[in-house]
Amino acid sequence: MSEPLLKVENVAASYGSIVALKSVSLEVYEGEIVTIVGANGAGKTTLLSCISGLMPYKGSIAFKGEKLGGKIDSAGIVERGVIQVPEGRQIFSDMTVHENLLMGAYSRKKGDNIQPELDEVYELFPRLEERNWQSAGTLSGGEQQMLAMGRALMSRPKLLMLDEPSMGLAPILVEQIFEIIRTLHKAGTTILLVEQNAQAALSIADRGYVLETGKIVTTGTGAELLASPAIKKAYLGG
Repeated sequence: MSEPLLKVENVAASYGSIVALKSVSLEVYEGEIVTIVGANGAGKTTLLSCISGLMPYKGSIAFKGEKLGGKIDSAGIVERGVIQVPEGRQIFSDMTVHENLLMGAYSRKKGDNIQPELDEVYELFPRLEERNWQSAGTLSGGEQQMLAMGRALMSRPKLLMLDEPSMGLAPILVEQIFEIIRTLHKAGTTILLVEQNAQAALSIADRGYVLETGKIVTTGTGAELLASPAIKKAYLGG
């Protein structure tokens, strides 16, 4: 089998005396959707923060065989194509939709033509094109999530990490967001998805990991985890 695109080995992280991650290991291969499911406080967001270089950790995280952390800061990680769409969207609310998208391309080389990516984002999210000169803060929650994802795509991610993309959205919008994730995957984007909506997340995942109190307790294909009685009981209300 080829080398994983992302390899996390024995990663541990703490907030002071509170241990958030305990020896977490996982792999993401190119072209996959890998889902991490777990309850609130399981350590899912902390893990993404470690990968993004936003949080100190022990252990090893490598992307395309190169160890991250140390001399490679969060900006260097973005430049390598590891892009996170944070929980809560964190858009620039006083800037226009268009300006937010341009901010997503800040890591691109000077003189790069970003129009093709802009066209792709507007094709994927027609609502954003309709509102491109509107202040981002005036968008609905669903539109802001689309904007956060569109902004991330402007940097041409090699690995797109999505943190709770369905949080706080109406069911019809959740469906729409997951449909867009499927479309991105079909177009060749590798995705690491952190999501409380285990049913929706595992149904589109190639593989999944279950994180409980900072530890990986189960792993398998999306279908295997969906069919597991323990997972059904814990996360699917069955």
